[in-house]
Amino acid sequence: MKILENVIANKNLLFTDASTGNTIPVGTLYRSLGLNPVEKGLIFLYNDNQLSSIEVLLNFYGTAHTIALLGQKLHSEFKDRMEAEYRPKYIFDPSRDEVEGYSIRAFSDTVKIFMKDDYQSEITIHPEIKLLLSTSGTTGIPKLVKLSDENLYQNAVSILQYMPILESDVVPLNVPINFVYGFSIFTTNCMRAGRMVCTDKDIMQKAFWDEMEEYGYSTLGGVPFLYENLNRIGFFRKDSQSLRYLTHTGGVINGELRKTIFAYCLEFEKQFFAQYGQTEAGGRMAYLTTDGLLEKETSIGTPVYGGNFSIDPDTDELLFSHASIFGGYAHTLQDLSSYEQPAVLRTGDTAKKEDNGIYSITGRIKRIMKLFGIRLNLDEVEFILKNELEGNTFVCLNSNDKKIIVLYDNPEIDPQTITEIIKNKLRINPQYVRTEHIESFPLSQNGKINYPLLQNLQHENI
Repeated sequence: MKILENVIANKNLLFTDASTGNTIPVGTLYRSLGLNPVEKGLIFLYNDNQLSSIEVLLNFYGTAHTIALLGQKLHSEFKDRMEAEYRPKYIFDPSRDEVEGYSIRAFSDTVKIFMKDDYQSEITIHPEIKLLLSTSGTTGIPKLVKLSDENLYQNAVSILQYMPILESDVVPLNVPINFVYGFSIFTTNCMRAGRMVCTDKDIMQKAFWDEMEEYGYSTLGGVPFLYENLNRIGFFRKDSQSLRYLTHTGGVINGELRKTIFAYCLEFEKQFFAQYGQTEAGGRMAYLTTDGLLEKETSIGTPVYGGNFSIDPDTDELLFSHASIFGGYAHTLQDLSSYEQPAVLRTGDTAKKEDNGIYSITGRIKRIMKLFGIRLNLDEVEFILKNELEGNTFVCLNSNDKKIIVLYDNPEIDPQTITEIIKNKLRINPQYVRTEHIESFPLSQNGKINYPLLQNLQHENI
C-alpha cells in the first residue's frame, strides 16, 4: 500500500486529539488494533475526524480490506439503506450503541467495531478497490466512487509537487476526511508534515480558534462558502501568526473575495492555493498559486503534475486524464466485483483555455438554463451578484426555464437591488426573477451549499 508506506516512512509524524491533547506517534497508531493483514472484506467507517476514526482508517488501510469512508452524521435512513445493500463485514460508528445483525467487538480499550453476525462473503471485491467515497448527499441515492491505492497515491504525489508542506507543520483535520478534499489533505500532510490534529470543531466555532491558538496551526482548508464566512467575520483584516498557507477547493471564489484574499496574503506573507478537483479524480486536478487569484474569477489554473486537460469540441466539456482517475461507480454490492479505469474523466464542467495557458470554468452542464430560448449560466449570475454585493452569498436556481430564483441569506439586502443588478448586467426583465430570503443555506456533508436539496424544495413550492 503506497499511501500507508509513505505515511509510515514519515517517522516523526504525531497524531493529537484536539480536545484532550492525547498524542500518539504514527508508528504506534497504525498497528494498534492487531488486524490480520490478509483478511478481506468491507468496512463501513463513519468518520468524525476524531483520533479513533483515524486509528481505524490507518489500521484497516494496511490490510486487504476495502474501506467505505462515510460521514458519521449521515441520515440514519441513508445508513440503513447503504448497509442493507452492501452488508459490510465491519461497521465503525461511535454514534450508535447497536446495529441490527451485528455484535460489538473491542479491538482496543478505545476502539469498538460492529462485526456482522454469521458473516458470509457474497462476492469477491476487486483487489484494486481500496477506498469508496460517496458523491451523494445525506439522504440521496447511494453512489460510491471506487478508488485504488494507486489512484490516491498518484494524486498525493501530484499535490506534493506544489504544496509547501514542512516537517514542522501542524495540520488540523478541519475538512472531513470522508470528503475527497479532506482525504487528500490528510494523505499529503501525513507524508510530509509533523503533526495532525484530530478535531470535529467547525471553523466558525470559537472552540476551533482556541485550538488553533493552542496548537499553532500552519494551514487551513475550506470551500468557497467558508471563505465567504471568514470574510464576513473580518478574518482577513488581521494576522494569524502560525498560519503559513490556505487551501481551497469545491467551487469558484468570487472576484472581489479573491482580491481581498490576495491583499491579505501580500500584507501578512501567506500563501493561498485555489484548487479544482473531483472525487472521481482522487482529489485535486488543477491549482492556482496566490498570484493566480488576480486572474479571472473562474480560473482554475493548470493541471496538477502528471495530469492533462482537453476540451470536447462539441460540448466545451472539460476532460481530464491522470493516473488518479477512479475505477467506476458502485450502486450495489455486485458493482464492487469490477474496477474499470477510463482513459479520460468527463468533468461535467464547461471550460476554455485562456491565451496564457490557464484554464477557466465557464459553467456546469447541468447549470445551464434557457430563459425564453436564451442560454443562461446560473453560475455566472451568482458570480455577478457576489461581486456587485461583496461579502454576501447567493444561490441561483432554475424555475422550469421560466424564471431565475435567487436565494439570499442576508436580511439587510433589498431584493429590488438583486433584480436591478440582473436587469442591468444581463438585460433580463425583473418579472422573470424571483428573489427569496432564506434563514441559512443547507450544507452537504462536505460543507458545500446543498444545491440539489434547494432545487427540490423549490420544485415543491412551485
